[in-house]
Amino acid sequence: MRLTCLVLTGWLFSHTGWAAEQRVDSDTWSRQYDHHFKKYTKRYFGPFYDWHWFKAQGIAESHLKATAESHRGAVGLMQILPSTYAEIKEKNPYFKDIQSPRWNIAAGIFYDRELYRRWQDLPEQERLYLAFASYNAGYGRIRRDYKRAPGPVSSWQHIEPYIPLETQNYVSRIRELKDAEERLPPRWQKQRFTAN
Repeated sequence: MRLTCLVLTGWLFSHTGWAAEQRVDSDTWSRQYDHHFKKYTKRYFGPFYDWHWFKAQGIAESHLKATAESHRGAVGLMQILPSTYAEIKEKNPYFKDIQSPRWNIAAGIFYDRELYRRWQDLPEQERLYLAFASYNAGYGRIRRDYKRAPGPVSSWQHIEPYIPLETQNYVSRIRELKDAEERLPPRWQKQRFTAN
């Protein structure tokens, strides 16, 4: 029972915005690349789409470090594999060096848009979560997991238990960075500060 309480407490702290990490719009995070996030969100998602989603993704990927490199070979702020960047560059020949923060962010948001378009059968916000999941684990993997979920899938919560834990945590982290309140299940949104 004690272990269950500790695990549940850890989950609440990591999934309710009570974790030490600050929201994407806090002064904790550099604003150095905000103009790129704004510009390419507007270009690929439209003028009214909230660019903070993609900055949150950049934080989740690299903590906004332009020189970040993963053990799998992904590079830059948005942690793009060179092979993926080559595919993106075929459609956007004016994109320059993958190491450039500008083009790395542009490519990441362009790729998000490509993935977003593949999830036509869901509401807008749910499509974004599945695009982030696809960015992390690969579209093919997430599509297979999507098909494993019973019944018609209408929300992220419906498919979340069927995807890899690493990817669940990735999407949760982006949601927490963007707005911790959005991540809370409805029962926690109203009761989280209520003493029992």
